[in-house]
Amino acid sequence: MESPQPVATGPSSPSFLARHEFLIRRLHSLSGLIPVGAYMCIHLLTNASVLESAASFQVKVYMIHSLGKLLPLVEWTFIFIPILFHAVIGVVIIQGGLPNSSSYPLQKNIRYTLQRASGMVAFAFILWHVFHMHGWIHASWWIDGVAKPMAGAQFKPYNAASTAGLALQSWLVAALYAVGVLACVFHLANGIWTMGITWGVWTSAAAQRRADKVCAAFGVLLAVVGLSALFGMRDAGNPENIEAAITAEDKLYEAKTASGEVAPNPEKRSEAGGEEASNDETSVADTTTAAR
Repeated sequence: MESPQPVATGPSSPSFLARHEFLIRRLHSLSGLIPVGAYMCIHLLTNASVLESAASFQVKVYMIHSLGKLLPLVEWTFIFIPILFHAVIGVVIIQGGLPNSSSYPLQKNIRYTLQRASGMVAFAFILWHVFHMHGWIHASWWIDGVAKPMAGAQFKPYNAASTAGLALQSWLVAALYAVGVLACVFHLANGIWTMGITWGVWTSAAAQRRADKVCAAFGVLLAVVGLSALFGMRDAGNPENIEAAITAEDKLYEAKTASGEVAPNPEKRSEAGGEEASNDETSVADTTTAAR
């Protein structure tokens, strides 16, 4: 009896990712630098203004929120969507879903492994950080019913330094933030070096060594800025400084609302700030009544 002959089949067609590997890899590396990397640098530098004073940081936050209804559009267009794209493609690359048709020396050493690991840590940290400070969704039913009971939505933009600092008082939370910031910084600094190879900016060994030093110096500098901002923010929320921070924030709020630059919005203020402002208003009313 003759054995059945195997049926001839044609070669399987490559996947969408395989067909567009060149474009996807370049968009992935580009999104890591602009806008994600650029935003991270601006974010850390803005946070570092708290080292000058709580009022200085509050002024920066007011500038950001001056966008009003455009702020969510700007955030999703230039921050959240690029981060999600970069993270999803990064996961696809790590899982081997995107073929590796190029050969980079980096892929055979420890730094390439650290690049992958730091990317995963950074993405997990960003998800938690956004929930911890902002709650992900700004709807009141979500904030009050889900985020706050799970220790999220701690940040109030009109009491910026005091609420962020108070959210960082736990040493465990501060340590997790330090790890997350360092993972983000390493991923960006090392990613810039890798991006230079991907885009053919530095191809010779000598050029790569020079770029290596520049990227390392950039990473160290940004790490110093990020950690300084973290512990400066934490310091603003400690028991010795938080009252002064709230006072400075409330004075700015009163000046901004009085001038019409900011619309009164209790939801963007902390309970401590709101109570203090209410007490101040009561004191002013009592003083006025007594004068009469």
